[in-house]
Amino acid sequence: MKLRLVVGLALALVFFSDLSTGHAAAKGTKHAPHAAYAIVIVMENRDYDLVIGSPNAPYINGTLVPEAALMTNSHAITHPSEPNYLALFSGSTQGVTDDSCPHTFTAENAGAALIAAGKTFDGYSESMPYDGYTGCSSGEYARKHNPWVNFTNVPATSNLVYNGFAKPPPTLSFIIPNLCDDMHDCSTQTGDTWLKNNLPPILKYDDKHDGLLILTWDEADPDTNGTNQIPTLLLGPMIKPGSYAQRIDHYAVLRTIEAIAGISCTASACGAPEVRKIWRH
Repeated sequence: MKLRLVVGLALALVFFSDLSTGHAAAKGTKHAPHAAYAIVIVMENRDYDLVIGSPNAPYINGTLVPEAALMTNSHAITHPSEPNYLALFSGSTQGVTDDSCPHTFTAENAGAALIAAGKTFDGYSESMPYDGYTGCSSGEYARKHNPWVNFTNVPATSNLVYNGFAKPPPTLSFIIPNLCDDMHDCSTQTGDTWLKNNLPPILKYDDKHDGLLILTWDEADPDTNGTNQIPTLLLGPMIKPGSYAQRIDHYAVLRTIEAIAGISCTASACGAPEVRKIWRH
């Protein structure tokens, strides 16, 4: 009798443990991110309050925000630009503290992880002279805003010139406007107009093919509230539009992309939360 009781209790514990684990998994799945692919566009040097609600950004505020998950508590990792791009792409600033060039890294990153998993990655830079270019600057192009070119485990064939939306897109793509169109050297309105001219075909394609667009900024410059708070918007058919106060940063965005793609997390992204509650399914 005692043996049967012990065995019965053990089986019950296993059953309820599995049930609890399954419930947790189901709960996680309910809120897990889902998309067929992700496109990331990175703009430059704007504090959250200088974009969201600004009359200088009518397309962002009038068209994108109503359809987006607007992350109202989104932050960059550091200053200046380059380490933020590295953080968003590789989960680490790679020890870079300035905008110096060139650099060579062998560390893990989203692009290499996707390719190793049999998936696809491409990075597009507007005004880069030609595909595979490794120079530090050329006209309105700056390598400091192109993190993938620094990694030896990302092929040169993934380092592409942006000449408009290329479809079908890879599992993950980054699109980096040039130094004027990203608001670095030119006005907020210039960047807003670039988005108005370039995003409609992307969003239209995403709607039909279950794609996710992530629009974010590299850093808040000027950092008006001392928290490096930046605009970050997520758009796509899997998004529930609204304002979300979850605290996120570049590592959290990368962790979410990795979860969508089904690849392992990288470096500091492993300790970051996925973006939550914004997903329809």
